[in-house]
This record gives sequence, C-alpha cells and structure tokens, in this order.
Amino acid sequence: MTRVYVCSCFGITEQQVKQHAVDGRCTPRQIASACKAGTDCGSCVKRIQGLLGRGAAPARPTPAAAQRLAAMLAAVAEPERAVAETGIAAEAEAA
Repeated sequence: MTRVYVCSCFGITEQQVKQHAVDGRCTPRQIASACKAGTDCGSCVKRIQGLLGRGAAPARPTPAAAQRLAAMLAAVAEPERAVAETGIAAEAEAA
C-alpha cells in the first residue's frame, strides 16, 4: 500500500486525515487538534480541505481587482455612463 503524505512537516498521510474525519473531526482546525497537520508551514491545509470535501476558501480580491469588478458591474448596469467615464469610445475612435 502506497502512503500519500498530506503533511510533510508531521508525516500525516491521507489515510490518517480520512480516519480523523470518520472519527468526527470535520474541519481543518479539528484535524490540526488531532494530529498537528496544518499547524507548521500550512501548505497542506488546502489538501486537507479537499479531503474533507470542502473547497478552499475563496481568495479575497485585491483592491485593484475589486475596483475593476465594480467598474464591470457598472458597465453592465449603465453601459452609456460607463463608456463615457472610461473613455472607451474615444480610444476606439482614435485607433
């Protein structure tokens, strides 16, 4: 049987994480309490989340990305205003 390590820092295998889940530990924090996986470098937390059937937490957008998203939503809601504010029409005419 091949051992697939999830946490290299503490030598925790996929099978061990799954067994902890069967025993009722259903969050990465509870897994960490049981075997320390995810408490050192943290690189295994996403893998643990995947084994528990939880996707990784969505990334928070950077301020610039949030600003672009707001501009795109405004463009959908009010296309004429968005075109006027961004100067897209003037850029297209100049090209």
